[in-house]
Amino acid sequence: MTAEFADAVRLPCAHGGPVGGGAIRSAPEDFIVREWLGFDADGEGDHWLLTVRKRGANTHWVAKQLGKLANIHPRDVGYAGLKDRNALTEQAFTVPVRSPVADWLGVAGDGFEVIDAQRHRRKLKRGALKGNDFAIVIRNFSGERSQLEARLARIASHGVPNYFGPQRFGRDASNLRRAAAMFAGTRIEDRFERGFALSAARAYVFNAVLAERVAQASWNRLLQGDVANLDGSNSIFVPESIDELLIERCANLDIHPTGPLWGRGELRTTSDARALEEQAAARNAALCEGLAKAGLDQERRALRLRVQNLTHTLEDGNLTLRFRLGRGAFATTVLHEIVAGAFETETPEMDE
Repeated sequence: MTAEFADAVRLPCAHGGPVGGGAIRSAPEDFIVREWLGFDADGEGDHWLLTVRKRGANTHWVAKQLGKLANIHPRDVGYAGLKDRNALTEQAFTVPVRSPVADWLGVAGDGFEVIDAQRHRRKLKRGALKGNDFAIVIRNFSGERSQLEARLARIASHGVPNYFGPQRFGRDASNLRRAAAMFAGTRIEDRFERGFALSAARAYVFNAVLAERVAQASWNRLLQGDVANLDGSNSIFVPESIDELLIERCANLDIHPTGPLWGRGELRTTSDARALEEQAAARNAALCEGLAKAGLDQERRALRLRVQNLTHTLEDGNLTLRFRLGRGAFATTVLHEIVAGAFETETPEMDE
């Protein structure tokens, strides 16, 4: 990681540090991701809803290949979210029925195969999913079983900091460096590169705020002036006061404090929460000013992540973790609380 942005992966843990070590992503089959749309195919309509299994292929590339097969522009191929390249993933795509492919089931290409095809009424839009299910193997896990089980129980009960994972920043912080260059005047013509750069800059500032809240042990409780998020939704609200009911709801993971996704406009936080966010913005002034000038608006993201359906097996020295995360969450932020070096592990060519 370049020295300029080395702290992008040096983020504090919330539960006392990792409880063991091991090898992450030894093979794509050790990192399985299954998209959870939260709805079924309509069974009729002008689109095919395809479930695609891919290995060693990124989402944009698969979308282009489907477009070629369907003889359509890649922009007419719909998908809800980006997925890891260095993984075995299953995700949904839509293609118009008007394409010359009459039967999509079994259609395959380099690194991908269509494993289900159903008629659907609408093109998939970005963000139109509930979350993802993960099955992750950590090879040669070195921790004590009792400490591991205690840590997993705490994660299931209290959640984890909702950091953006290192894949958002690119190999050696390439996306962040690209953002810094763009804000200094370098033109980026490719819209995907520009989008990755803007997302990386936003993620870096958000992580800086969250890291400070973790250090202060306030990542999982409401500060005066906080903006709250309703768990499992994009709904946010500004509490008039932090009363016993809100404290209880926050303790039960029903609501979460939020942090800024930086852009133009005023922060919605006030008091203690706003002071902390303004301090983080001042330390990253060039990124914040660049994001505002790029036309992005202030948004909010939950500081805490609920980890659902968390189970594990530990056999022959290999730890397998299974869990579900909501949309926009990174599995690496869960691993960060369990396995040493989870954020420092190189995760190149990923588009989660």
